[in-house]
Formats: sequence, structure tokens, C-alpha cells
Amino acid sequence: MNQPFWKFGSACAVLLWVTVGLISLQAAKRPPATTGPQTSLRTDSTQDYNQRLLDLARASASADNVGSTADYRIGAEDLLEISVYGAPDLNRTVRVPADGKISVPLAGDLEAKGLTTRELEAKVESRLRTNYMTNPHVNVFLREVQSHPISVLGAVEKPGVFQVRGAKSLIEVLSMAQGLADDAGDSVIVMRHGGFNSPVAAGSPDPQPAAATDPPRESAKQGLSPESAGATSGTESVEVNLKDLLGSGDARYNVAVYPGDVVKVPLAGIVYVVGEVKKPGGFALKTNENISVLQALALAEGLTHTSAEKHARIIRTDKATGKRSEIPINLGKILAGKAPDSLLQPKDIVFVPNSGSKTVLYRGAEAAISIAGGVIVYRR
Repeated sequence: MNQPFWKFGSACAVLLWVTVGLISLQAAKRPPATTGPQTSLRTDSTQDYNQRLLDLARASASADNVGSTADYRIGAEDLLEISVYGAPDLNRTVRVPADGKISVPLAGDLEAKGLTTRELEAKVESRLRTNYMTNPHVNVFLREVQSHPISVLGAVEKPGVFQVRGAKSLIEVLSMAQGLADDAGDSVIVMRHGGFNSPVAAGSPDPQPAAATDPPRESAKQGLSPESAGATSGTESVEVNLKDLLGSGDARYNVAVYPGDVVKVPLAGIVYVVGEVKKPGGFALKTNENISVLQALALAEGLTHTSAEKHARIIRTDKATGKRSEIPINLGKILAGKAPDSLLQPKDIVFVPNSGSKTVLYRGAEAAISIAGGVIVYRR
């Protein structure tokens, strides 16, 4: 009686062991559970920035909090359509000349520059009422805007001059230029030149308030060269970090851009790897990208067989003084993980000399700068 029971118990034990083994195997195949948000050193690419830019521009356009068409000030080269109710012979389409004066039948010459369409309507009605008509009704329609340009330069997809009807937010302006280019740097500069509603315009009529206050950054520079300032207005330059603008959600960085302003997105920096590497050249840093010595070496496809990796150096130029300095690095130790992998700065030159004694003893800065002057720049 005990033998069958013993066999049954053994079979159950084997079955239990197999079941536990299968469960353990499935658990081992399952990916480990994450306990928190996963982050990396570089979470912001140009593509990410452009998607945020598009989303923020849509929200900004729907809010319509930066300028109103009704507040638009007429300027030179604008095309106006003027119609008088009940008097079709007086209807005219006129382009505002440089002096700002237009001619309207029965109303004579009128100063249109600097007025809103409603103000011009009232002015024409007043003239007609005084001389010819009892109760005139005038409508002024802005057919073309040619006097309110915003220039967008630098590392954007579609640089150019854009005509606007009023002040725009910085996000809207970058969106009009179809976003950032792959080789965009990490900042954007707004150079104010005193347009109609610009805060630095001298005597501009009825300035519009900005939607966002310019951020109090140390990089903002007041009073550029007199050549850029113009005869009647001052200038001001405001630099905004793209990560602050698109990632922080702080409205202070979304500064107002006025007609006459220039928006510039500087190109990203370039690091150079020259000497005894397989692919010497300059490598453009993408938006908000940091690059280390090993990453730069990887872009240069590694060392040659004749490289003196222990005698490599970084040649760095001080931005303020222009003075060059050499930082010795031992690529052998860095590759072995025995020395820190330093981050490079824009315009750094990583120079890897030849293992020959004459080349090693030759001054690195002179050799590397001479070589870097003629290398190919790779834009990834």
C-alpha cells in the first residue's frame, strides 16, 4: 500500500520542481521593472525641440496674446484698399509711399504712416464730411503688409524676412522659419532695431506691451554699434537659451519680437580632431549636445597604428582673451577607463601626434591649428 503512494508523491514533487523552474525561466526573460523615470545625458535633440516649438506655437497662436490686427500701424509700402459707402467712384487701392502720405479723391493728401486703419478711416471721413458729404462711411482694408518685417537668420530651416501685422512671440517667429536646423546652437539672439512698436523705438506711436517680459539675463547686451542702431532709435540685444525657452515653461523667456527686429540662431560649435586618426576633421555639435574626448575620437573613427596616444592634447582658445592653452591627455588611459573622459568645448582641437620623436617634440598648438585650418567639417 505504501509503494504506490510513494511513487505518487515522487511524481508530484517532480511536477512541482518543473513548474517552479518554468516560472523562474519566464521571470528571467521578463525585463527588469523600472523604479523611476529613465534619463540620459542627452534627452533633447533638434527633433524634440522642433516638436515642442510646434506645440508651443499652436498654443500661442490660439491664445493670441501678443498683438492685435486692430492695433497695426500702417507703414511705407503697405497696400491699402479704401472704399466709401454709396460713392464707388471714390474707391481706391493705394500703396503707401516712403513719405507716408496718400492721396484720396475729395479728401486730398493724408498722412497714413503710423496710423491704424480705424484712425485713417476717421481721418478720411472727417475730410469728406467737412467738404462734400453729410454722413460718409469709409472702410480701410489692409491688403498687403510690406512695412513690418522680422528677419530670421542663422541655423533655422527657412531663414528669411517675414512680414507681420504686429508683435509676435519668439516661439511664433521660430515657427514661421519652420523650426531649428540640425546644426543650431543652444541659444537664440533677438536684436531690436526700433520698429513701430519696439520698446527701443524713438517716439513710436502707442507702443504695444510685450506678451512676456524679457528675461533678466547677464548675456543681454545694451547699446550695440552705432551703425546698427540707426539714426533715430537705439538697439538692444537679448540672448535666450533654447532649453529655457522650450523646456522650462517659463513665459519670461518667450520674449516679444517686434517689426524691425532681427532674430538670429547661431550655429552650433565645432570640435576638431586632427593628427593620427582615421578620419580627421571638424564635427558640428547638434542642438544642446555635449561631446567628450572619446566621443570625438569615435567620430574620427579611432586612432591609427602610428599614433602617440600618450602625448595627445586638447588645444583650447579662451573666449574672452583669445589666448590658447594646451591640456595634455593620455588617450591610452582614457580608453582603458583609468582617466576621466573630459567634455570638450566648441572650437576645441584634439591633437593626436605621430609616434615619431620629432613629431612628439613639435609644439602641439602650432601643428594642430595649422592642420585644423584645412580639415573637412562633418555635419551629422
